[in-house]
Amino acid sequence: MTEPMLKVPAAEAQRNFGLYQDKALTQPVAVTRNGRPRVVMISVEEYERLKRRDRQVFRTEEAPDALAEAILAGDLG
Repeated sequence: MTEPMLKVPAAEAQRNFGLYQDKALTQPVAVTRNGRPRVVMISVEEYERLKRRDRQVFRTEEAPDALAEAILAGDLG
């Protein structure tokens, strides 16, 4: 996902749910309540990608060099 997060009030998201479902296919959509984000809609593909990332486990000697360098630099975001 490359576009910034779109923020919409809950009432607007409810009125135009189909529109924001479509937008969530290409960018995250934050649904707000009282001006604060409460939930985020994302595509199934993005959700599955994030779930896979949570479950990646490497033995130290098998970790990709880029991952090892990021860990050492403290840059995991």
